[in-house]
Amino acid sequence: MSKLRTNDSEPFLPPRRSLESPLCRVVLVEPLIPENTGNVSRTCVGTNAELHLVEPLGFELTESRVKRAGLDYWSSLALRVHESFEAWSSFVARESNPQRVFFVETWGQRSLFETDFHRGDWLVFGKETTGLTRLQVEALAGGADRVLRLPMPGEVRSLNLSNAVAVSVFEVLRQVQKPQCGVPSQP
Repeated sequence: MSKLRTNDSEPFLPPRRSLESPLCRVVLVEPLIPENTGNVSRTCVGTNAELHLVEPLGFELTESRVKRAGLDYWSSLALRVHESFEAWSSFVARESNPQRVFFVETWGQRSLFETDFHRGDWLVFGKETTGLTRLQVEALAGGADRVLRLPMPGEVRSLNLSNAVAVSVFEVLRQVQKPQCGVPSQP
């Protein structure tokens, strides 16, 4: 059920492309809610980040559903769709540095804010209902230091997926582009 369609009949995909120097690469593993994916897409376009979707998706991503989430510039998105978690893992092993893959999970032992991010790092998020399995994380992470959590002192289990992605991506932006964004360096 993960075909990307326009007008509920024809396949709909932006041209597959990669950015030359992305801020980061956001990975949504088996996302279930199209509006979350649309919001994440918008965050990626706005921060010069790539979006990687790992199938199966829990919906058919139609142009109207994406536009409802505020993305009317779909063609600006650097998007790649992977057939499975294993296919994505193989892609990372071939094309990137698996040591720069970070998983964001409620059960992570280390805070996102204690991590030193680099341009092009991977931020991986699981599906809205169950997150990532430990088996998925162990297949690539190799250690708990790359399983991160968003610290939340309040009484909630987790943030909405698109909010968690936004917080994480903007932390990477804060660290990587301080001088360019007018953010003063900390003493």
